[in-house]
Amino acid sequence: MKKITFMLIALVTFSVSAQKKKNGTVFVDHPGIELVNAFNSAWTSGDIEGAASFLSEDFRIKNGNSKNKDDKGANKAQMIGNMTWWYNNNDYLKLTTSEGTYPDAIEYKEGDQIWVQTWDHLYAVNKQTGVEFDDPIHRLYLLNKDASKIVYISEYNNQNTYRKRNNAWPGNDRENGTIYINHKNINTVRLSIYSFINGDYEKSYSYWDENAEVNDINLPDPITLADAKKANEELVKNFTFDAADEVGYPDYLEYDLWESKDVLSWWKFRMTRKSDGKKIVLPVHYIHGFDNEGKIINVTMYFNASLMQ
Repeated sequence: MKKITFMLIALVTFSVSAQKKKNGTVFVDHPGIELVNAFNSAWTSGDIEGAASFLSEDFRIKNGNSKNKDDKGANKAQMIGNMTWWYNNNDYLKLTTSEGTYPDAIEYKEGDQIWVQTWDHLYAVNKQTGVEFDDPIHRLYLLNKDASKIVYISEYNNQNTYRKRNNAWPGNDRENGTIYINHKNINTVRLSIYSFINGDYEKSYSYWDENAEVNDINLPDPITLADAKKANEELVKNFTFDAADEVGYPDYLEYDLWESKDVLSWWKFRMTRKSDGKKIVLPVHYIHGFDNEGKIINVTMYFNASLMQ
């Protein structure tokens, strides 16, 4: 049995090693890496002419995520225009190596090609929209034989930020739902709050979905409604609620995007601490989220917890 096992292991080992075939060398230091770094430094510093000098006349750049089989990418003139636009229309433009990574230069035997691959982070703030680019970018650079020119770039990036910028472009104003000053969901928030401060906890929680999520900015993570109930039990042991005053007026927003439904309200809770009779006025801002049945499914609470100490 031992001999058979040994023979099987030997066969597997031989099979794995036989599959290996060297097809070039990977470099961590290489003139091609220096070329790519110089190209990107020139671009982000506004030296567009200098950046263009690193591109071959037949240069092409292509979106690596493109599914268009006929897409030949952008040529050198288009790339120069793109670099110019980026520099002129964005503040704080920089391209840095992503944390924990470094570029590679690969000299392939088959095809006799030199490629540089980078993992970078693009940062910029668009001047027209204020949209922030803070995204990873992976690029593959094909160089010429002596690593003096960039012939081709394949780029992989996050298209969502580009869409956000394009959607926010001046003139692309878009409505995103309806704001109500009176609505049944606003009434639900009032009913839940006033029933709570009057000690009718069962009624107060009846307006909530049992799986609701509670976000308190004073806590590191959201909690469940069950945990919020326990916290409220401790709250009423230590404080009495004397009044809850609406500040201004609440808004109910029905959004088109994602079809979310939120009530925004502002309050002043007048409380008395039982231990020493101290009177406390606690400003609170709520955002209550609703489902289609009119149940509260989440809430975010903004208040200064130190006022209760």
